Amino acid sequence: MAVEKRRAFAGQPYWGRPVPGWGDEQAWLLVVGLAPAAHGGNRTGRIFTGDRSGDWLFAALHRAGLATRRDSVDAADGQRLVGARMAAPVRCAPPANKPTPRERDACAPWFDREVTLLEPSLRVVLALGAFAWEAMLSAAARLGWTPAAAPAAGATAPRRPRFAHGASVALPRPGGPSLTLLATYHVSQQNTFTGKLTERMLDDVLAEAYAAAGVPGVGAIG
Repeated sequence: MAVEKRRAFAGQPYWGRPVPGWGDEQAWLLVVGLAPAAHGGNRTGRIFTGDRSGDWLFAALHRAGLATRRDSVDAADGQRLVGARMAAPVRCAPPANKPTPRERDACAPWFDREVTLLEPSLRVVLALGAFAWEAMLSAAARLGWTPAAAPAAGATAPRRPRFAHGASVALPRPGGPSLTLLATYHVSQQNTFTGKLTERMLDDVLAEAYAAAGVPGVGAIG
């Protein structure tokens, strides 16, 4: 996609490489997405920057006092995250926006490392969609954070927490406070255009993140 550019961006250089996480290095909130959009993060070099999904997400983060701007159009636009960081389990734009198991597994060590580096300040992880939810649960298992969940009927081992908008699960960390994993529908156009995800729903989840972290909620910055 960095070679076969969209006409609207034909005159722009595309990043076209793995897209790292970005934001506050001492964030209490980690927002986990899916993968860079072909003409968004894959173009700008910064996740959720330069696409419609990012417009929705940054607007919500700004309303919640977690972003200094209402939108983000390129990596040099002055946008800054305050108390929050973004990362994707898959670091390159996948074919047809559908990451393969091989891509997911190849990127897992980098995702795990980013989560580990954030651990001293991290209190809440917000998963955007089922893919992010599953990726974070897998990372938690690799890091030794076992989700607190009841066993299924007739089973001896805890069942894996299931994704749903508004779902919440504690991830106990040995020697430290538990993390809270929250879920919301992804901010993709197929959810925002259809009303499956509304601004109010996203605002409510971010308010829940503040409450779970024990951080006083604030309004829009600037």
